Amino acid sequence: MLTPATVFFRMFDATGRRANEVIRLWGRLLLRAGRIRVEVQGAERVPSGPVVFAANHASYLDIPIMFGGLPCDFRIMYKRSLAAVPFLGWSLWAGRHLAIDRANPFKARRALAAAAERIHGGTSVVVFPEGTRTGDGDLLPFKRGSFVLAMDAKVPVVPVSIIGAKQRMPNGFGSLNPGRIVIRIHEPLLTDGRSPEGGQELAEETRAVVRRGLLEA
Repeated sequence: MLTPATVFFRMFDATGRRANEVIRLWGRLLLRAGRIRVEVQGAERVPSGPVVFAANHASYLDIPIMFGGLPCDFRIMYKRSLAAVPFLGWSLWAGRHLAIDRANPFKARRALAAAAERIHGGTSVVVFPEGTRTGDGDLLPFKRGSFVLAMDAKVPVVPVSIIGAKQRMPNGFGSLNPGRIVIRIHEPLLTDGRSPEGGQELAEETRAVVRRGLLEA
């Protein structure tokens, strides 16, 4: 039986895998409680080996959606302020996810360098390159840092369109309503052969793919 005590102690292991099991369970239970169905399209497109998943960010649901539905092991790059959120913040820390302080450029660069090392070690990373949730559902510009990260690590970028999250939760958890959400996984974009200055170009290319996925929904 999974008691609160066993959940707590299972979270703390050196790899973070046990914590991620708990986070995945939390994501799935949250979605089930809200009667939200998640459909994953294009799972077969995820290549073997580490990648950077780049997804749009329109709702508080995006994190549980990715944990509950993305069919592989990964770590997420999240705003450091989330560390103060009960359970979620603790779980992200215990799962050895990657906190980034965007208000401090030096710390942000160090976080990106640490993320590149983790990717070199075989870990996939999920990023929300808009940097914050969009208020009206429109896709914001993608920041180049996440794509420089992928280029430094020499791994593909996999664009992901999260479709319907804003409709399921428009204004925080109190506005949660039942329905369908789609995680649409697109073809990987290779980083091999791109110039060191190509981060912005890759950001715009990825954004165009994600946007097309949202418009085709």
